[in-house]
Amino acid sequence: MASRRKISKVINDFKAFINRGNVVDLAVAVIIGGAFSKVVNALVKLVTEAVMTPTMDKLQVESLGALPGGALLEAVINFLVVAFVVFVVVEAVERLKRKEEAIALEEPDAQKLLTETLQRLTEALNRRQL
Repeated sequence: MASRRKISKVINDFKAFINRGNVVDLAVAVIIGGAFSKVVNALVKLVTEAVMTPTMDKLQVESLGALPGGALLEAVINFLVVAFVVFVVVEAVERLKRKEEAIALEEPDAQKLLTETLQRLTEALNRRQL
């Protein structure tokens, strides 16, 4: 019976751990990051092939990785593309948040409006002594 309680406690603790928002968010981020990595690698390959093909043809090299230091160059290009794309995405999200905040500031807060209306009504009733 004690072992069942221990197992049950471990299972409950595990469920609580998994249900925490940041663990689920991290799992989603890793999965999306893996898929995003494939897209970025394809983009880097496309760009490097298009831009570097004439140079590589002159050097009689089939791929950038075949050059001395080519693997490092590929990694640097990959990093720069990933960093730029992340920058663009974060900027777009921040711009969207700023727009939403500006809209929220422009719209009257319903709770505040209701409170102010009730205060004015109370003051008017007090003046009339009703």
